[in-house]
Amino acid sequence: MSGVLLRRGKFLVTSRPTRFLAAICTLVIWGCAPRTPQRGNPQGTPTGAGPATDDFSAASLAEGRRIFRFDTFGDEQFWTDTARIHEVIRKSVSPATALSVGLKVDADALPAAVVEAIKAGKVDLNDPATTVTLLKLNAVVGVQGTVATVNGKDTLTRVGITCALCHSTVNNSFSKGIGNRMDGWPNRDLNVGAIIALSPAITPAQKAVYNSWGPGKYDPRYNLDGKSTPLVLPPAYGLATVKNEVYTAEGPISYWNAYVAVTQMHGRGNFSDPRLGIDIRQTPDVVSSKLPALRAYQHSIAAPPPPAGSFDAAAASRGQAVFNRSCATCHVGGSGTDNNFGVLHAPSETGMDGAYAIRTANKAYRTTPLRGLWQHAPYFHDGSAATLADVVTHYNNFRRLNLSAGQQQDLIQYLKSL
Repeated sequence: MSGVLLRRGKFLVTSRPTRFLAAICTLVIWGCAPRTPQRGNPQGTPTGAGPATDDFSAASLAEGRRIFRFDTFGDEQFWTDTARIHEVIRKSVSPATALSVGLKVDADALPAAVVEAIKAGKVDLNDPATTVTLLKLNAVVGVQGTVATVNGKDTLTRVGITCALCHSTVNNSFSKGIGNRMDGWPNRDLNVGAIIALSPAITPAQKAVYNSWGPGKYDPRYNLDGKSTPLVLPPAYGLATVKNEVYTAEGPISYWNAYVAVTQMHGRGNFSDPRLGIDIRQTPDVVSSKLPALRAYQHSIAAPPPPAGSFDAAAASRGQAVFNRSCATCHVGGSGTDNNFGVLHAPSETGMDGAYAIRTANKAYRTTPLRGLWQHAPYFHDGSAATLADVVTHYNNFRRLNLSAGQQQDLIQYLKSL
């Protein structure tokens, strides 16, 4: 659940964009942290960073999946009680608008009658009331809404967001943005920054920041330090053998889950990291007890295999030999990472931009595990490599690998096979 948050999970502009965007901007600019992180010197191990053992029982995995998909950790206290976004959604946000900014609809949650009505053109996808219906059906991926009958009409009364907002997508089996859930796949279509930038309530300088993010990017520290170096949303699959989640390896997956749930989603829970001077405590804590099952479910999500025919097998075999000579010292075993052995890399070692790293506890980057590479372009923490060819070119030049053109092409095919 790396990088979800305050600025990312919203419904969006509609026929009344000014009201909606003004509300969102209020959250981002003024309301990011109604429970302001204390900047003292909290003591002890960062939340979620201790040793843990996964429970892969059917019951634990089912609970973890429920948490990942549907649990808001009580963040309605912010999105509803403070931001009143439920009022904006029910009045102004149509399904067409929501889909256009990257929100997804779970086709499996739609009754057969609704599916047939959509196919027949009998459902108004430009009507906010339809969005309320989709929320009532629990069909909007990563968004939870409470719908009650008020004066004989379905009315959205509360809204919150979940891990799935940024870390699930759909397979478009019904139409673009509507299909079967694909948990763990980053939603690289979300473009909240550009929408916020339309608001007259923010300054030109702020507009420039939000417009610079682009689809599928989010800065998980902007609401804490006011700096902007957005990251691409990473996959949440293939993590079972990865010791530390996220690009800067500040802790295992439960650390990041707690960080995001409390500081970004604004759930009701506790998070502390003495290295960052953050100590947030709330009663009751409805986050901590859910971290083990959530971790187990995320660890159970395998990386998607490459589609048949998507790479040249013979070239990939040759490319593996190139990889083993040139890349495997850091990318241990192909899909692994030397960070499992405690290794971190200064930005200067790999030619990466260090602006984000300097804002973190470790001030360095881990070697990113390679999994499902065919699926989640762009690459590097900041998305600065648009293609795998760009990745190979970068390292061939920066690390002086002296690979021939043929070797580079073989290496690309091998990376596609991972």
